[in-house]
Amino acid sequence: MVGAPIIPAAQATYPVATDPLTGLPIDGQFTLARMVIGQSLSGVGSAEGNLLLAETIVGPVLLLAVFLGALTIGRRVAAPIEQARVRQMEFTADASHELRTPLSVIEAQTSLALAQPRDVGWYHAAFQRVQGESGRMRRLVEDLLWLARFDTTRDRTQAEHVDLAVLAQMAADRFTAVAEANSVRLTVRTAPLPLVIHAPPDWLDRLLGVLLDNACKYVPAGGAIDVAVWPDGNRIRLSVEDSGPGIPVDERSHIFDRFRRATDRPGGAGLGLAIANSVVSATGGRWQIGDSPLGGASMGVSWPRSLSGGREPEAVPEP
Repeated sequence: MVGAPIIPAAQATYPVATDPLTGLPIDGQFTLARMVIGQSLSGVGSAEGNLLLAETIVGPVLLLAVFLGALTIGRRVAAPIEQARVRQMEFTADASHELRTPLSVIEAQTSLALAQPRDVGWYHAAFQRVQGESGRMRRLVEDLLWLARFDTTRDRTQAEHVDLAVLAQMAADRFTAVAEANSVRLTVRTAPLPLVIHAPPDWLDRLLGVLLDNACKYVPAGGAIDVAVWPDGNRIRLSVEDSGPGIPVDERSHIFDRFRRATDRPGGAGLGLAIANSVVSATGGRWQIGDSPLGGASMGVSWPRSLSGGREPEAVPEP
């Protein structure tokens, strides 16, 4: 071109090739590059199929395992509730039976008294039977009410530091007249120091009343009842021994069942020792049941000794 400047070859510039993927310059040379613009999804579809197959097979198995596990746990949790329900139904049935008997006797006596005129002796005997059955029913109702109140308030009852020797002496004083009326000798032996345990005093009083009442009920005329309280290491022991018929060995594991009588002798509903066992269990006591040197039963209980119980004596003979 006329008039155009002539550039020397040494000063000429040329476009630099760049990599189409990275954009970096290629040192004066063109290279072959491959760009991926598509990919087959067959592998993804295969993985998805495998996942669906696994869910189809494993899912029901996992659901079945979860169901069986929940069922097993539910049964274990519900077992104590079911046992309590069964015991409550049995208790209600036994209570109904025990109440039905005296009511039937009273109803029969009143029906006979109203049917036709009777002599004075007949009426006197009938009223004696009515009095006996009404007294039995009253004791049964009192025991049932005590058990119901105990079951509902046992967690709210405040325990105290109680001198068991003092409670034992007070309970024995109440039963002295009963023992004398039956020509039974009642003695109390305690150690000469505080014998303190931690428990609700009214519960312990009820326990002592049950044990002494049973002893007075089954000891024959001319027999003996011995109540003793003494320390045994870090525990305090109570024993009520008598010269009655005793408790057969095969019956000792059942004497605390409600409405269970150790003997066939009438007069009780079989709730006394059930009440006593509830008190012992709730206060951390331990039973010791055996034969008494007096010839009858030995009913013993021990509790942990309270720290406020004073010092240990040097020597206290065990009863």
